Amino acid sequence: MSNLFSGINARFRGQRSPNSPGPEQQHAQSPVPPPEIQTPTSTTTSVKLPPLPTSPSLAETIGMDQSSGMIPTADEVLTSYHLPPVKPLWLNCNYAKHIVKGNFLTLSAKPKTVEMGEWVAHQVVDHWRMLVTFIRLVHDKEEDGTSICNSRRCPKMSAGANHSFTWLNSRLQPVEIPAYEYLTLVQRYISGKIDDNNIFPCDPSGVSYADNPAFCTPLPESGQEWIGKRSGFPQNFMETCQTIFRQMFRVYAHLYWSHFDDLFALNLEKSMNSCFSHFILTATTLNLLKKADLEPMQPLIDLWAALGTFPQGSKAFEVANLAVGQLLVQKAGGPPQS
Repeated sequence: MSNLFSGINARFRGQRSPNSPGPEQQHAQSPVPPPEIQTPTSTTTSVKLPPLPTSPSLAETIGMDQSSGMIPTADEVLTSYHLPPVKPLWLNCNYAKHIVKGNFLTLSAKPKTVEMGEWVAHQVVDHWRMLVTFIRLVHDKEEDGTSICNSRRCPKMSAGANHSFTWLNSRLQPVEIPAYEYLTLVQRYISGKIDDNNIFPCDPSGVSYADNPAFCTPLPESGQEWIGKRSGFPQNFMETCQTIFRQMFRVYAHLYWSHFDDLFALNLEKSMNSCFSHFILTATTLNLLKKADLEPMQPLIDLWAALGTFPQGSKAFEVANLAVGQLLVQKAGGPPQS
């Protein structure tokens, strides 16, 4: 994936297709958040995030009908997703292709000799590096002061009509804010966490290695253990990484639902598909996202499972509904053309 974005920057400000929706007008200054929104003043400021919803996930509630004992058909499950009458372009398997071929699971599985905390930290930084490229594409302003994602075009941080995401204000109340402001806060929050040496220590002398019973005797555990302890990561390190991955997923969901046509006009849809499928495999393999978190993009996960993007036996394949994915392939007229 190291060469994934080679040449992309040259196309970032390229000419969009005449038929693709262009950015709407916006003032040249950055939008001022509502008074109740607590905006960090530096990249190291910790931003409190909204709590997870307590309602059951759509993906978790779709299963055997308790009253009749019948398993719903693929059509019934697809209907329960409440997709718009005109399906998003990315649900057509011909537009769900990747720029690279191979098994992304090999990039997500931890090597035996790498300590788990080090591996999780590497994945967080690597996936953020890839995602921030797409964020800047829709978030940065052009010379005329406009941006693709703006408060008029995206008045709230949403992923289709069925999902929207809130931010906590200074009174710890969840409030809806424009997607542009949400992306600003997400960048400050994640960058602040990654740059904090107390959360992501960078001292090479603190790097540890996983015990390999085939070559050495495991060190005895002392006191309370947690992932990353041996490499100097704090006790709440995994919780922090899960929050970061949850925020990154929300950004991906917004990009797919609101800006996929923009990326398609710049010939970048395959690049984002490659990054996102890798992201889902990593998140599920390392337990950085729960099944409920994936709900806004469940149809695409189903589709990729049917297309073989997620290998059988992977956790990403397990959370997918293969029958729904096969139905989506059928509705698109068969597998994508090579």
